[in-house]
Amino acid sequence: MPLEFDSTNEHCSAEIDGVRHSSRVVDIAITTNDATHMSEAEIAGVKVPITEAEADALTIYKAKDLRHHTVDRDTEDPTTVI
Repeated sequence: MPLEFDSTNEHCSAEIDGVRHSSRVVDIAITTNDATHMSEAEIAGVKVPITEAEADALTIYKAKDLRHHTVDRDTEDPTTVI
């Protein structure tokens, strides 16, 4: 689901089920969906799945980046994903 991003006015919006949700970028929180291991943007109280590229673009314009890793690493061999 692509975001519509207005860098001039620093606003972002997304349409979900025919309803457009819009917010100033500084009011958006980017989180991690633990079930899907994907980033989400909370726009006007609605969580919208986004790509990592979209998440990175939003952080440039001061969206709150609250993402976390969802994959653990082996402490003995950090290159091994558990």
